[in-house]
Amino acid sequence: MVLEKLTIGTVQIDCNMENKEDNIQKVEKILDHYGPKTDILCFPELFTTGYHLEQIDQNKFYELAEEIPGPTVTRLSQKAKEYHTAIVGSIVEKDRDLQAVLYDTAFVINEKGEYVGKYRKAHLYPTEHQYFRSGSSFPIFKVFGIPVGVAICYDHAFLEQFRILALKGAQIIFIPSVIPKNYEYLLDLRTRARAQDNQVFTVASNRVGQEGGIIYCGRSKIVNPKGEIVSEGNDQESVVTGLIALGEIDSERKQEPVFRNRRPELYQLLSQTEANS
Repeated sequence: MVLEKLTIGTVQIDCNMENKEDNIQKVEKILDHYGPKTDILCFPELFTTGYHLEQIDQNKFYELAEEIPGPTVTRLSQKAKEYHTAIVGSIVEKDRDLQAVLYDTAFVINEKGEYVGKYRKAHLYPTEHQYFRSGSSFPIFKVFGIPVGVAICYDHAFLEQFRILALKGAQIIFIPSVIPKNYEYLLDLRTRARAQDNQVFTVASNRVGQEGGIIYCGRSKIVNPKGEIVSEGNDQESVVTGLIALGEIDSERKQEPVFRNRRPELYQLLSQTEANS
């Protein structure tokens, strides 16, 4: 069944660095409370481990990493099935075949509690390259029969990724993030711009709390196809909820037919210039 209206929850939590069990239990409690009230819940980037790359030893990341699907997805799938709530979140993934390779990976669980796929972060922030390998595809997932996409934090700087996801049919693009204070402007501007550029809904789920000297800004938000904020959080732990109507996508595209008016034959210079550089 395809829903025309959905209640989205974007979760901003503090994480206990390196303590997966504590973090997963916190998430399970959130699901127990908000699962019955929401259709989809999105959790921040690396919510089971924490993110501070300089404070988490690289060897520790290997210990904390897991395959996807794996223990975390299995536990959260049970909650998704119980509450008929889809779940999106990002964790450290250990490659099934190359155990020495790690990815910053988002998983998607549908409303039936079924694991439907994963997205590996394609655009790694410079400091992330020493820990993770880049992903190389932009998959689409179905929840409630609705095509959705995922971008992770720094990915939101790359408008091409969002255009590809929109062209592949994504109606909602989730953005698990760990954006620190003093960079709120990037979270605000890019989440709204990517929604309006592509006339889709965007849902940013950003960390709060502190790891070492890094303080995360929160400001999680749900944005409509006009680039307007449906609902937004502050810098404290909370679950930001909002009701979205998917019909707004068609209305906005009829009012301004961006996709119909595209001129792909004029854009080939983008790939040609990069190939020759």
